[in-house]
This record gives sequence, C-alpha cells and structure tokens, in this order.
Amino acid sequence: MTVVSSKEFATNQEKYFDMAENEVIYIKRGKSVFHLIYQPIKTEYQEQVILTPDDNLRNAITVDELLRRVHQDIHNKFASRI
Repeated sequence: MTVVSSKEFATNQEKYFDMAENEVIYIKRGKSVFHLIYQPIKTEYQEQVILTPDDNLRNAITVDELLRRVHQDIHNKFASRI
C-alpha cells in the first residue's frame, strides 16, 4: 500500500498508474483519500466491413426518408383510432 499526495500523483502519474497494477495506491488530497483502482478495460475492435453494391443497397432509403415514413405511420395509427 502506498499513500501519495495529489501533487505527487499529478507530477508522477505514469509511475503510480504502473504501480497500481501490483499494489494498492491511495491519493490524499486535503482531508480526502482516494483509492486508485487498476481495472483494465477490454476493447474489441472489429474489422471494417465494406459491402459491395447489390439489390438491397439499391432499395435503401435515407434516414430522412425513414423518419418521414415513421412519422406518417404514427399519424395514420392515431388517425384510424378517432
């Protein structure tokens, strides 16, 4: 366990981040004490897929057209209930 001041931590962040992999690090700021937690986050990068044009792409609509159609469908649903 290591306790460091916030100023010391700010000056040597890389050192304390590296240390946090193997030991508990506390950062003291005034009367407050913070626990530096080492928790790696796994990220998975997917390969970019480039699609070739086909019939489905030719039938595609824009986002604006989709929104227009959705609004029209909602309007029609409410109008049919009256």
